[in-house]
Amino acid sequence: MSAGLLGLLDDVAAIAKLAAASLDDVGAAAGRATAKAAGVVVDDTAVTPQYVHGVAAEREIPIVKKIAIGSIRNKVLIILPIALILSQWAPWLLTPILMLGGTYLAFEGAEKVWRRVRGHTDHEKPAAAVGPDAEKTLVSGAMRTDLILSAEIMVIALDEVADEPFFSRLVILLVVAFAITVIVYGVVALIVKMDDVGLSLARRSSATSRRVGRGLVSGMPKVLAVISVVGTVAMLWVGGHILLVGVDELGWHGPYEVVHHLEEVVAHAVPGVGGFLAWLVNTFFSALVGVVVGAVAVAVMHPFGSDDDPRDEAPAAAGSAGAGDGTTA
Repeated sequence: MSAGLLGLLDDVAAIAKLAAASLDDVGAAAGRATAKAAGVVVDDTAVTPQYVHGVAAEREIPIVKKIAIGSIRNKVLIILPIALILSQWAPWLLTPILMLGGTYLAFEGAEKVWRRVRGHTDHEKPAAAVGPDAEKTLVSGAMRTDLILSAEIMVIALDEVADEPFFSRLVILLVVAFAITVIVYGVVALIVKMDDVGLSLARRSSATSRRVGRGLVSGMPKVLAVISVVGTVAMLWVGGHILLVGVDELGWHGPYEVVHHLEEVVAHAVPGVGGFLAWLVNTFFSALVGVVVGAVAVAVMHPFGSDDDPRDEAPAAAGSAGAGDGTTA
């Protein structure tokens, strides 16, 4: 009886070791997949704050929370099942789907540039003044953009673990989905609330705290304005990069080979910083592709679009919403 019990305990211990090893493997693979998608994570973090730029201070965190919940739904309920099914039975469809998303991102970025060029800022109202319907529109717009960025993140992560068994892929991608969402929207929440932190510090008795607080209050509107521009550029860059890589994977190698050749020339020509300069070359040409494709998409779609989209009004409203009245400038 005791020998049988010892044998059973040995079997349990062996199973536990295997389970621990599997968890370690999943954790390592999830870490690799997350690191591989880091570039898009940065873009996602840059894009999102523009959707709460100019929103009443008390609505910033609730809106970020809504977008974060929508992002989890995008990843877990839409992207993950489709990606797993396609990777199992129709992997050739992943690239065209990503390219459609890249075209949409390029369109979004080019449309924002087009609105600014046309001067659609003369009759805008602060986002805090346009009511719940505008808030729903802001959240919907952010979730549409998040869907595209999240799709690229998940597909990049999937490509990194394509050789794993199906169940392992599922667990790894779930870990990636939740980890990246927490990172992105945690950072976004910190960014949009830094002016409130500044106000709190400015009311303290310490001269150093007051000085830092005033610096945050006066500086954050400028930071948010820069982030809004970076977000627009990121849409063009990421969208163009998806398209550049996509056409190469579909068999048209010319454009990507030209860019790759220029990257190699720069990388070898400037030792030490060649890798960074090569990245800049890739980024420049990706953004150029995004601008061209986005401009074509705007030319086709603009007659059917609305010029009063509150998503684009929020950032421009910064100048009319002051920190002293409880809104984020």
